Formats: sequence, structure tokens, C-alpha cells
Amino acid sequence: MKARSASFGDFRCAHCDTIVSSTHLLSGVNNRNHCPYCLWSRHLDLFVAGDRLSACKAPMKPIGLTMKKGRNKYQREPRGELMLIHACVECQALSINRIAADDDSDNVMTVFEKSFTLAHPIHALCQENGIVILNAEDAEVVHTQLYGRNAEIPVLFRLT
Repeated sequence: MKARSASFGDFRCAHCDTIVSSTHLLSGVNNRNHCPYCLWSRHLDLFVAGDRLSACKAPMKPIGLTMKKGRNKYQREPRGELMLIHACVECQALSINRIAADDDSDNVMTVFEKSFTLAHPIHALCQENGIVILNAEDAEVVHTQLYGRNAEIPVLFRLT
């Protein structure tokens, strides 16, 4: 059996100091680099997910949610994979990361809600990088993806 590289194994979160397992069976992702509890990441990748070539290595703050673009150009409503947007606290690089199976859904929803108040420069940076930040109009889709179709939507998110 092949030994795994230390950069692809379990790690300590740079933000909340929790030990995070990189086991695919728990997370459902191949290149785990964010904490399932506080959702902070580390600037590890340079060109593609999992390359671990970034020299920066600084913490990355979860700033919002986006949708990975689906391949079906004929679908009417926004669908696709819900993704976390991270911003590096040192170099301001942006990355999008899959939400892992063991990520805390309530914390993901909190990141989504806080993104409504992001400053204009962050929105501009996302736009420059082709990242569309989900907004309050996407609340029902986000809630359904996190909690399921039959979960009750809080009054805050009910559309009239």
C-alpha cells in the first residue's frame, strides 16, 4: 500500500485548532483543505484542486457560497453543486471548495447569511474571477441543498 503524503493527510485547523480528518469516507471529497466545523481553509493549491503548490499557506476565510456551473444549459432554475468561497487573509486570493459531507450545515448557512453584507471590493474581486456570490434570492435553493427538500424553511427565507 502506498504511503500518503503529509500534505494530503489529517491536519490541524489554522483557525479553530481542531484536528481535521482527511478521510474520504467521512468527507466525501478527495482534497480536503477546510475545517468541517469553522469552515476556514488554508491557501494550499496554486493551479488546480489538490496540487498543494501554493507558497502562501495562509488561512482562508469562508466568505460566501456559489454554485459550481452545471453542464445542462437548458435547466431553468439554478442547480449544481453548492460551493464555499474562501478568501486568503494574506494575499487575497480566492478559491472555491466543495462542501464536504461532514461540514456543519448550520455554519455553512451562517457563512451564506453573512455574505449579504460583504463589502463592494470583495464582490468586485469575485466578479473579476468569474465567481458569482449567491444572495438572498438564492436562499431557498441553498436551504434545500443543505437540509433537503422537506426541511422547513425558516421564516427569514420564505419568499412571498
